[in-house]
Amino acid sequence: MILDSFLGLFSVDMGIDLGTCNTLVCVKGEGVVLNEPSVVAVKRGTNRVLSNGNAVGLVAKEMLGRTPGSISAIRPLRDGVIADFDITEAMLSYFIRKVHGRRKFFRPRVVIAIPSGITAVEKRAVYNSAERAGARRVYLIEEPMAAGIGAGLPIAEPTASMIVDIGGGTTEVAIMSLGDIAVRESIRVAGDDMDEAIVNHMRKTYNLMIGLQSAEQIKIKIGSIAELDQELTQEVRGRDMISGLPRKSVVTSEEIRQALRDPVSQIVDCCTRTLEKADPELAADLVDNGLYLAGGGALLRGLGEVLASATGLDVYVVDDALSCVARGTAVYLDNLAEWKGTMESDADGNGM
Repeated sequence: MILDSFLGLFSVDMGIDLGTCNTLVCVKGEGVVLNEPSVVAVKRGTNRVLSNGNAVGLVAKEMLGRTPGSISAIRPLRDGVIADFDITEAMLSYFIRKVHGRRKFFRPRVVIAIPSGITAVEKRAVYNSAERAGARRVYLIEEPMAAGIGAGLPIAEPTASMIVDIGGGTTEVAIMSLGDIAVRESIRVAGDDMDEAIVNHMRKTYNLMIGLQSAEQIKIKIGSIAELDQELTQEVRGRDMISGLPRKSVVTSEEIRQALRDPVSQIVDCCTRTLEKADPELAADLVDNGLYLAGGGALLRGLGEVLASATGLDVYVVDDALSCVARGTAVYLDNLAEWKGTMESDADGNGM
């Protein structure tokens, strides 16, 4: 432990929110220092990152849907877990090098937030990827716990705190008390499913094929799940499914609201199931403490109103919801002696 602390003086230890859509890296005293898409460009048919070595993150995302036949721009994580081990390792290695700089002889300690519903094998895959990507020590923390820490909730106190973290691949719901998770639910329905619902709507209603990036922009600009004071419209461009030619159309926020109803309903059901499993005393605490929303999905217009209506609780969106989990990993790293006994994953990827 003393040696580890000594080596920490020369390394840039970091907390990582390894998300399906975006990866955020947080460093003590500096906050979020990296926020890039979880995308890698490779030679088609191989796991080899493009020869310049920089075809990761923002550069690679620009290639999505626009690559020639010899290149594939892919997302190596699916539903919050690793779908391609080698490419995830290459992506993590790039991000760690970018943050850590040229300190070749002092590898960093890394804390990685993972979905609470993943298996031991999936945990092991995350652990191995980070270790092989250049981490000296790897610690795993469940995403809802990291979100609670990042949001500044009193999770160590004998009172209930409830967090709903809606990312790209998973929605994590947890009720925490006394420094641990009392009740949890994790579903693989989140922001990506909302984007796919919008793609399906455009295909079925307008015979217009659009990409997931376009769907994401529609969700951000006019997406809602409750009626707006002033409904919005947006011009959408894509490929006509009948003629095969480029075409544009105009969609309204009412249409998008209807398209998003199914994935949002699943998220609401996940929240109510979590509350139904809570002990009476914890449930009683939440009447006063309320429910907190984190992650990119927390920014969907009207989501707080829908959840408040379904649960009967006050609903709050945490400050800087997009970086909440990443900030939590950095706070965890700052307080390893206090937290790691209950949350650290050992070398075999077992336990939390």
